[in-house]
Amino acid sequence: MSNPVLNVNAVSKDFGGIRALDEVDLVVNDKEIVALIGPNGAGKTTFFNCITGIYTPTSGDVIIDPEAKGKTRRINGKKPNIVTELGMARTFQNIRLFPSMTALENVMIGTHCRTKSSIWGAISRNGATRREEQAVIRKAYDLLELVGLKEFVNELAMNMPYGKQRRLEIARALATDPFLLLLDEPAAGMNPQETRDLEELIVSIREKYGISIMLIEHDMKMVMSMSDRIYVLDYGRMIADGTPEEIAANPEVIKAYLGEEHDD
Repeated sequence: MSNPVLNVNAVSKDFGGIRALDEVDLVVNDKEIVALIGPNGAGKTTFFNCITGIYTPTSGDVIIDPEAKGKTRRINGKKPNIVTELGMARTFQNIRLFPSMTALENVMIGTHCRTKSSIWGAISRNGATRREEQAVIRKAYDLLELVGLKEFVNELAMNMPYGKQRRLEIARALATDPFLLLLDEPAAGMNPQETRDLEELIVSIREKYGISIMLIEHDMKMVMSMSDRIYVLDYGRMIADGTPEEIAANPEVIKAYLGEEHDD
């Protein structure tokens, strides 16, 4: 795991006169699980928004290398749909599903950026279009089975338990065929057993698909157990990075977490 698929160099983000991110550097290597942690309001979700096209960084560079072969590309200012097409998929702190669609339909939507059927094909229902549609359905079924939602295939998203909705969002992100999966507080609102099951799922996704994963998470037991490396943000500045053991012993990190928290 020595070849970077994401290289963030000195990224800053200003909102008026407020600097939310201050020259943040971060690297995610091939097939690596990286955690981004920090107190509430540290800038974690803002960072995700900057690298996925929701925000444009005020300064700095976001560089991707999907195959980790030195074929780098700067993606600053790319729209979120383009970033997804390039291979970075994410979930959100606040779940963003299509509530009146079934679990299967929600995952199928995730494949849209990889389908090739034309408008004419959709109208004429030619053989290529029908074959692609069947392939999309099979893929969606497989992903629902992977995340443990096989029995919810035809359930409306809004009727699913909260923890299952979290898993559905992960399945939809995987449907885009990412090289890097970004998870924003995936264990939020889950009970201890659900959190343990989610940890196993995330590790299995890395092993099955050979992709890199980056997560924002407040459950420190989960973070320490599954992460290869951890970055720590505080007031928009990166104050530490290292292995879980190094982070657990870092005095700046301890101070940030034991000090007074600030609003998100």
